Amino acid sequence: MTKKVLVIGGVAGGATFASQLRMLDDQAEIIVFEKDGTMSFANCGLPYYLGGFVKEKEHLIAATPESFQKDKNIEVRIRHEVISINRDKKTVTVKDHILNDTYDEHYDKLVYSPGAVPIVPDIKHLDRGNCYSLRSFKDMLKLDEHITQKNYQSVCLVGGGFIGLEMAENFKARGIKVHLVQRSQHVLNLLEPEFSNILEDELLENDVDLHLSSTVKQINEDHSLKLSDGSVIEADFLLLAVGIKPNTHLAEHAGLSIGTTGGVKVNEYMQTDDEHIYAIGDVIESVDFITGKPKQVPLAWVAHREAYIAARHIIDNPIPFKGILGTAICKVFEQTAAVVGHNAFSLEKMNLSFETVELNARQHAGYYPGAAKLSLIVHFSSENGKIFGAQAVGPGADKRIDVISTAITGGLTVDDLQTLEIAYAPPYSSPKDPVNMIGYKAMKKLKKK
Repeated sequence: MTKKVLVIGGVAGGATFASQLRMLDDQAEIIVFEKDGTMSFANCGLPYYLGGFVKEKEHLIAATPESFQKDKNIEVRIRHEVISINRDKKTVTVKDHILNDTYDEHYDKLVYSPGAVPIVPDIKHLDRGNCYSLRSFKDMLKLDEHITQKNYQSVCLVGGGFIGLEMAENFKARGIKVHLVQRSQHVLNLLEPEFSNILEDELLENDVDLHLSSTVKQINEDHSLKLSDGSVIEADFLLLAVGIKPNTHLAEHAGLSIGTTGGVKVNEYMQTDDEHIYAIGDVIESVDFITGKPKQVPLAWVAHREAYIAARHIIDNPIPFKGILGTAICKVFEQTAAVVGHNAFSLEKMNLSFETVELNARQHAGYYPGAAKLSLIVHFSSENGKIFGAQAVGPGADKRIDVISTAITGGLTVDDLQTLEIAYAPPYSSPKDPVNMIGYKAMKKLKKK
């Protein structure tokens, strides 16, 4: 019997799921509902269009409703917003914003992938400022248009995480003066403090005005910004980038369980506690690959993998999702920062005993032109060598963290890192790669068996 599968939300989760299901099942009826006008775009590319590195906005469009219908026989209804999930009837109620109509649609299986929504910081008189967020294609177009039309010359970035740091570089590339206000003591505070220091030095070298351990308290009548440290700054507009939270309101109203991290609870096959409803992407709570504890990580790779897991389960050929490592990377002008797994603070908070080994080296042979500093740190168990997490800052950080992510996934221990045969030529590495060297250094801290 042909299944009717409805998908709430497009982009990395919903659109990928629909494509994966069609690849696995050429008979299923698939309908995707997307409340905005763009159903599949490269969300991570939005900052780079605003900075001028991506020249055409169309290059960020991954697929269109027309291409989904023509190439994959998947119906996409844009500007159609699902406003309720009616579990007892196995229907959803849909608001058609094109025709200004409301109707119900039946499903056999439902996939819930509405993503996340920006957190709005507590700023007094926020309505006085020109405030923006950057979560959707529409957000990008609006901000791009306003920068040009209103001739914005300065910005206050509220938040020093991934988006804040990426936008600092991209706004500078656009010729905009950048103030960055970060609540915590360091930018990208999932890094070890000494690694965050490297990024902060890079920001200062590129004339980014840093305000650490500070928040925007209020927007004054003259539109200046009063900070919690008492200082006042001038900015034509604000980009709010303090974080996001899962968009769970439909799930909550439908009585689906919400986990301790704030995301919809799912099993290893992406099923909610309703066997006919799956959830994927930024909206869910998953599990930590390393500890097995609840984890909520809004990353594109995670959403793509979860989409495949859900599609496989729906066609009765299941494979379980093994969990999230949280592998991530960020470009900050000429620096690169990459992470996988846990930092020292996270491990201490969980009362996990661990050892740390750190290496400062060159990303490739020192005699080859362009050799620059690469800093690498790895946390591990001294009892069995299990790798808990790693971070790298500098050129070549991506390669090293990818290797360590692969090692963790494959169950390798920290001492196994010395055995990895890593590609070497002077422009790329050294005979003993920094990953190998971490393995050798860790041997001194492993307990003798």
